[in-house]
Amino acid sequence: MVGLFQEAGPCEVVEIAQGKFGTQFRQWGWDRSSNIIFVDQPNQVGFSFDKLTNGSLNLLDSTVEFPPSGVPVGQPDYTQLDGTFSSNNGNSSANTTEIAAHAMWHMLQGFLASFPQYNPAFTRNNTQIGPVGINLFTESYGGKYGPLFAAHFESQNALRRSGKLPRNKTLEIRLASLGIMQGCLDDAIQGRFYPIFANNNTYGIKALSLADQQNAASSYLGPNGCQQQIQSCRNAVASRDSDNEGDVASVNQLCKNAQDSCSRTVIAPYLTSGRSIYDITQKIPSPFPPSTYLEYLNTAELQSAIGVAVNYTESNSAITNAFLQTGDQQRGDQISQLGYLLSLGVRVALIYGDRDYICNWLGGEAVSFAVAAQSPAYSPFYSAGYASIVINSTYVGGMVRQYGNLSFSRIYDAGHLVPAYQPETAFTVFSRVILGTDLSFGQSVDLSTYQTNGTANATYTSKAPASAKPTCWIRNINDTCTDEQREKIVKGEGAIVNGVLYDKASDWQPPGSSVSVEAGYPGSMPPAMTAAPLESSSPDDAATTTVDVPTGVYVATATPSTSHNGSPSRGAAWGLNVLLCSLAMTMGTTYLW
Repeated sequence: MVGLFQEAGPCEVVEIAQGKFGTQFRQWGWDRSSNIIFVDQPNQVGFSFDKLTNGSLNLLDSTVEFPPSGVPVGQPDYTQLDGTFSSNNGNSSANTTEIAAHAMWHMLQGFLASFPQYNPAFTRNNTQIGPVGINLFTESYGGKYGPLFAAHFESQNALRRSGKLPRNKTLEIRLASLGIMQGCLDDAIQGRFYPIFANNNTYGIKALSLADQQNAASSYLGPNGCQQQIQSCRNAVASRDSDNEGDVASVNQLCKNAQDSCSRTVIAPYLTSGRSIYDITQKIPSPFPPSTYLEYLNTAELQSAIGVAVNYTESNSAITNAFLQTGDQQRGDQISQLGYLLSLGVRVALIYGDRDYICNWLGGEAVSFAVAAQSPAYSPFYSAGYASIVINSTYVGGMVRQYGNLSFSRIYDAGHLVPAYQPETAFTVFSRVILGTDLSFGQSVDLSTYQTNGTANATYTSKAPASAKPTCWIRNINDTCTDEQREKIVKGEGAIVNGVLYDKASDWQPPGSSVSVEAGYPGSMPPAMTAAPLESSSPDDAATTTVDVPTGVYVATATPSTSHNGSPSRGAAWGLNVLLCSLAMTMGTTYLW
């Protein structure tokens, strides 16, 4: 739901009045280019469940107790909510990416069989079903998911061709493109760039001193350090758990040790800076993107309108722990899988915002070179230069290195959730990827020979914006509230309006009467009503915006000077795209999106 409501979905949540939310059109929603399925997984996150179970959610620490319990002593009543949840049994869901891939394949089989009108393989007046061509986009921990899911789809296709899977009861799912945004793919490659980025980034921020950077680098490279432990984990997986099912205790322990070591000694030193792991320019807690949708998804009106029997759960500690216990983060073979996909003609796009620390663009760039090294056919990728990503007639949104079906994009002034920070740029890059054009101008090219020309390195520097004032959302206390705000909640001080803590109720300001939009309310047609400004407005002046509501995808003919406006001008291509809003592991905590 993060991807749907905070980033790229067709609608965004707005406040209509006190206690009332609705949705309105998102200007740069990706549905302008394609049909999209947003998938929250593994099971027991989002609105998915195994067994309906009544319990109590403690908003102060996000824990759920079964059966429902009373309000803990010393807490206000509103911080303990009774509801219906999944069982929180980690054995009833996936605990490795490999197992999650099987579930995803079955989900797509069921969805496309039940809703054939969204199956790109169907054409008008044609009763024969060809391969289902889809575009898979993942984010964050989706760097693990995407390559493995795609490779699993291909292995299932091979079983269909051999007759081991019934061809009359299954569909061939063939990827046209795989987009990975802000992907944490492989710490064996990306790990050493955590301390480098923390000390030497394009915003001039020294989140780590040079000495601390060097200490973290030594922890990565030294004897029995992060890198060596990752290799020990992978050697054990190859010899004793080659199916990656996470059921060999000794292998799990080695991989968990590697995961813990890398997190503690290489990634964690950054936390002393007090800066957001998702946006190095911002102090914690950061209020962007807004969490309005968390209140909306837990309203009775919304849940009744969509017919769900369970409360919305963004993060599930039981599933978090299941993945942590198998050391899934360090098991991967994602780089070779991406090389395999390129050999099949799949377009592979790596997309990184340049303000994110936890899956930073320096590590992403290193991944792109490692993928190119998988095949001599992609050796020209190394000599391809960085070209401007031209978003409209006046704005350059980043730089891209592209050869053939492989591309790496650095998106300017974007944190971890790229489409939230730079909606127009993200939409344009997404659309060019699925259309198969060049990512720089959006022009039709022969990808078998195309490569970008430009500088060898993406050296553009930016000035960091001022840190934004925190907004404390009671359904996201750990990530959005200061210690002082948390203490105020515990003491029952302040006022909660639409899920936000204010000093007093009068501090909440209703949507301005001059802002009139078409806002839909759950269970009703969207009449014209007053609503708050769009949530997708970026947190600083670095964002690109457009006043009009255009359609299509912009095709450039020249590189403009950098500024922040414009409008696209090209018709879109319709198909089926799957966006996995995924699991991002940071410092022993797993956030399920």
